[in-house]
Amino acid sequence: MTLAACALVLIGGFLGGVSRFFLSGVVGRGVGETFPWGTLAVNVSGALAIGAFAGAARSVGGVFASDLVRDLIVVGLFGGYTTVSSFCLQTLNLALDGEGRLAAFNVVASSVLCVLFVALGFWAIIWVAESATWVAGSAAGASG
Repeated sequence: MTLAACALVLIGGFLGGVSRFFLSGVVGRGVGETFPWGTLAVNVSGALAIGAFAGAARSVGGVFASDLVRDLIVVGLFGGYTTVSSFCLQTLNLALDGEGRLAAFNVVASSVLCVLFVALGFWAIIWVAESATWVAGSAAGASG
């Protein structure tokens, strides 16, 4: 763990936390806060983003596979952005408030949607990278 890595995690965490605060608030004010829709939106969009980053790291490599970029984006930005602890507390509060069905729905919806969106982000980037490689290869073959 280097000072540079720590600084990148700090910067990413700040940006992720502020982004979470903003999006969760916008969604909560827009649809109401009787259910934690803002947290669900943050976790699902964070799952999509981290899946896309993982897909880019695997298919494109380069800067996406760099340890320092991973520290900034995955550990810092996405770590500060996604809200598992908030999700757990809000689910507990729903249960304590007698909203057992909403608590169960929150667990199922968050789990299923987040896994699906990680996969969606991952495979979308793989598909784009492979398509770009195929297009670049076709263009090179046509000119040569």
